[in-house]
Amino acid sequence: MGLISDVWYTVVDFANYVWSNPDFCAFLVLAAIAIAASVYVVVDRLPVHSAFYLSLVFVCVAVTYFFLEAEFLGVIQLLVYVGAITILFAFSIMLTRKYINEEDINDE
Repeated sequence: MGLISDVWYTVVDFANYVWSNPDFCAFLVLAAIAIAASVYVVVDRLPVHSAFYLSLVFVCVAVTYFFLEAEFLGVIQLLVYVGAITILFAFSIMLTRKYINEEDINDE
C-alpha cells in the first residue's frame, strides 16, 4: 500500500505544480502540437500538406521564442520561415507537380 500512496502523492504534487504554472501548461500543449505536426511532416503522403505542417512547426518554434522572452527571434522566425520559406516550398511543390490530386492520376 505504501508504493501506491507514494505514486499517488507524486502524481498529485505534479498536478498541483502544473496547475500553479500556466506557462508550463501552455508550453506542454505547444510542444505536443509541434511534435504531432513534425510527425505529420514526415508521414503525410501529399507534399503540400507536409509543407503546411512544416509551417505549423515553425509557428510553434516562434511561439516558443516568445515564451523565452526572445521577441526579436520570434518575429524573425515568423517572417523568414513561416512567411517566406514555407510559402516558397508550397509554391514550388504546387508548380512543379503535374498531378496534385489522386483523382487526376486515376483519370488517365
